[in-house]
Amino acid sequence: MKSANKGKKLAMKMIIALVCGLIVGFGCILLRENLIANGQSETWTTINNIFFQDITVEGATSAIGIFYIIGQLFVNSLQLIIVPMVFVSIALAICVITDTKKLGRISSKTILTFFITTICALIFAGIIGALVYQTGAFNAVNASDIVIKEGTVGTNPLAIILSIVPNNFISALTNNGGVLAIVFLAVSVGLAMNQLKDKTKTIKKLFIELSDIISVCLSFIINKFAPYAIFCLLTRTFAAYGIDYLKPALAYVITVLIALFVYLIIAYPIYIMVMAKLSPKPFMKKIAKVALFGFSTSSSAATLPLNKQTTVDEMGVSEQIASFTLPLGMTINMDGTAIMQVIAAIFVAASSGYDVTFTSMAIIAVLALIASIGTPAAPGAGAVILFTILTGMGYTNDAALLSYSLILAINRPIEMLVTSLNVVGDSSTSIIVAKKENMLDEDLYHR
Repeated sequence: MKSANKGKKLAMKMIIALVCGLIVGFGCILLRENLIANGQSETWTTINNIFFQDITVEGATSAIGIFYIIGQLFVNSLQLIIVPMVFVSIALAICVITDTKKLGRISSKTILTFFITTICALIFAGIIGALVYQTGAFNAVNASDIVIKEGTVGTNPLAIILSIVPNNFISALTNNGGVLAIVFLAVSVGLAMNQLKDKTKTIKKLFIELSDIISVCLSFIINKFAPYAIFCLLTRTFAAYGIDYLKPALAYVITVLIALFVYLIIAYPIYIMVMAKLSPKPFMKKIAKVALFGFSTSSSAATLPLNKQTTVDEMGVSEQIASFTLPLGMTINMDGTAIMQVIAAIFVAASSGYDVTFTSMAIIAVLALIASIGTPAAPGAGAVILFTILTGMGYTNDAALLSYSLILAINRPIEMLVTSLNVVGDSSTSIIVAKKENMLDEDLYHR
């Protein structure tokens, strides 16, 4: 009951921070447009330098960037703990399961659920993208004055397989972007500890103590600083966007946002009802703050600590299940990313003169499935990985590059909602697997 009350208080604080951040952020958009329209762009530049400027970019030596510093310090503090948390939680979850058949069931059910939900997301995105494509709305983009963004390189989607097994243990643990490698190492160490049993009781005790330390640190960071950081992150995100950025691709933005929101509020309750045979109301109520947190940080990795805390302490999922499914889901379960990438690829194809057929959409879906698995759990990663799909489809003419550059310029607000879907999907899978394995405290779930 105590954890549930804490969760409700934190959720309320986050909602207040979200609303205030959106109000102030949109107010900044209006202020920016008004100042620029009246020839006072220097005034806005001064405001931007004081509050919102990224102080790490070239030419920002005199900027203060108050909101940027607060938001980035918060996100960095969460990302600092990602590697040890993922490694320790997965290794512990595996080493304490003495029944190897049970471990196999949990693994297979988790991966199968991820696969089913992602396939459903791809089909849904394909239908929405095709419907909007047929209206001709995606053809209306005028990308003639967009500056091409440099530094994005297409790669073979199958290259993600190579990143699963690292060639250096230490370097793998120092790279936040290589979560697949960390998962592989954690599973390997956990299986070895499971096999050796009492011979590894010392390192098992060390892992348990590390897990307790991580939990205390994360609870302090999330409960004390999250609402303030959310306000700063949201305000800065929207203050950085002018209306001119959104107009050229308004059809794309509206289509993706509607598709993501509909999938969020309809698909996951259905999954909970059908696959877990539970009422979705408690889930949607308790997961709301996790979705808001993911929306604010735009990072599945940064949201993982709160997601685990909520899934275990408020929804009654066994620690063993959550410690395995949530870090794995953060790595390979990307429903929101898949939806965004399919619609974005159709948008780029339509706006740059390529025909979109059923076959091409099927290929886009397959590439999106592979690419989403390899998408790092970090802000903006989905839009960058999108280039892999475009090159795989051959969408590489000048118009396609211009349209892709437009997506890079405006995709941050979309990535925020994408992250909400990704983290909610991870939690729903944990509940589904826990229910099937009789490792769900249903009284706590319904409380």
